[in-house]
Amino acid sequence: LGITQQPGRSVAESIAAALDGRVRLLVFDNCEHLLDATADLVQVIVEASATVRILATSREGLGITDEQVWPLRSLAVDSATDLFAERAHSVAPSFTADESDAVLEICRRLDGIPLAIELAASRMASMTASEVRDRLDHRFKLLVGARRGLERHQTLHHAVSWSYDLLDDEERSLLDRCSVFAGGFDLKSACAVATESDDEFTILDRLDALVRKSLLVADRTGQRTRYSMLETIRQFAEEQLAASGAAEQVRSAHARYFAGREADVMTLWDGPRQREAYTWVATELANLRTAFRWAAAKNDLDTAATIATFVGLIGYFAENNEPFTWAEELIEYARGVDHPRLVYLYQVASVCYLSGRSEQGLAYAEAIPKVKRDGRVEVPFGLEGLAGGAYLMIGQPERYADWCRSYLECGRDTHGLTRSALVNALVFAGSAEEAVIAADGLVEVAEATENPWAISYALLSTAFAYRDVDPLRALHAARRGLATTRESGNRFNESHMAAILSSLEFEYGDPAAALDHTAVAIRNYHESGSVAFLHSVLIYLAVMVDKVGHFDAAAIITGFATLSPMAVVANPQIAAVIDHVRENLGAQTYDALSRRGETMSPAAMVAYAYDQIDQVRAQLEQS
Repeated sequence: LGITQQPGRSVAESIAAALDGRVRLLVFDNCEHLLDATADLVQVIVEASATVRILATSREGLGITDEQVWPLRSLAVDSATDLFAERAHSVAPSFTADESDAVLEICRRLDGIPLAIELAASRMASMTASEVRDRLDHRFKLLVGARRGLERHQTLHHAVSWSYDLLDDEERSLLDRCSVFAGGFDLKSACAVATESDDEFTILDRLDALVRKSLLVADRTGQRTRYSMLETIRQFAEEQLAASGAAEQVRSAHARYFAGREADVMTLWDGPRQREAYTWVATELANLRTAFRWAAAKNDLDTAATIATFVGLIGYFAENNEPFTWAEELIEYARGVDHPRLVYLYQVASVCYLSGRSEQGLAYAEAIPKVKRDGRVEVPFGLEGLAGGAYLMIGQPERYADWCRSYLECGRDTHGLTRSALVNALVFAGSAEEAVIAADGLVEVAEATENPWAISYALLSTAFAYRDVDPLRALHAARRGLATTRESGNRFNESHMAAILSSLEFEYGDPAAALDHTAVAIRNYHESGSVAFLHSVLIYLAVMVDKVGHFDAAAIITGFATLSPMAVVANPQIAAVIDHVRENLGAQTYDALSRRGETMSPAAMVAYAYDQIDQVRAQLEQS
């Protein structure tokens, strides 16, 4: 700056005096290692001159008056891949975009950190992008720079360690402990893994410090602040936690915390705030998965079974089929020790029929009466009646009706769920008159619970009961039910409502809306892996394409849809559709097209169905 210290003034004061009145931009780079001294100097300068502007880079703010903090996020995906390609070309001129998917995954898993991406790209001199990607779980060993690099930027480990070393012991401890979280955490969950001597406000102060020092990211877009760390930081902190010897204790605390949320989450689910329960499970699914895996691996059956059962139920309601596999994993162990949650585990595992495993789902369901005894954890809300749904999948609705009746006789149908299931079973069994009688007053029973899932399920059953005897009443119930499911986040019932509305709207309401509902149901069933119900909505689509004269498409779709015994039993109108299409195409042509549908994968059929929906929509718009 060409400034000398003036007599009677400190160096800082001399600099400030010399800059007074000058228009200058001063850049202070990497302030974190001399944070206090830098802050003191900057404060003196800005107080002495209104014309000097200062740009400071640091891993935390200077904390002075009028400071404006501008967080620098990691590189966006496009910028990150461009940087990777540029650096890769510099070490391997023959590098091409052939492995763009691997490069994209590398950049995402490295959190868009420029140094990490540069180090990964430098490996292109001797490796492929796929080989680098497959070794990123050991990134601190893999991402090491050339010997000529600056020492502090020579390895990714050194770069992260530089920030870590700036923390005090308490901040390091909390960061290490929070490395057990997958997908983020909030204040309450951070307190659960912190040391017992720390209260909430102490933890809050440390989280604040970690955010300010760029080791944590705070997301304040929801009702509660959610914290996360870049995966590179998390892996580093996880290594430190393991080295401290506290990893097992902290991971167990993490698992127990999420198991301990059962009562709170189920209380939310059983009321008007039901959507919050779905949101919580969706937000915390990665943590719940991690907690379950840890507890199961450590033979902590109480914790693992708690997570598998309550998350399995919420997953069922929200059309997330992953958690029921957790229950399946535990059944043999739980049966061997006669665990109190054995019935509950069977209940959750039984819904594996949704993914097409009907026989296994039925085996789980039929085990429930055999293992019931006093002292078991009760399946909540009278949901045991729904386990018999596996009978529908094998085309035996009469047995499902008997199953429901047996549970209704026990008087434990607090939310009308088993009664709703009975209505559905009776409809599919062809007992329409009995179904209407069973549906009488059902919605009112559900409404008294203030539980949106129970209400929407009762409306769904009412729509099924009246679809043939009073279609307009059925249409009204289904429309109301769909609105309820969307307000409360009930994707399972939304899918079923959309499916029945696809039929009712096409015949008695708005055909264009029917096509929209068909697409929603197909999408939801396909994305969740609920292949058992995919066939039924495709039968509705087959009816539509037949009525508009797309006979080839109708033949192909019926070939796939009739692979499901449940779909055929639940939709007897399919026989008339097949006869009509066969009559128009001829038996030989129909059989060939039907066989084509039979051999299509679910994904291929879904793509084909979307195309047919678009074609029918275009035809309706022209007519």
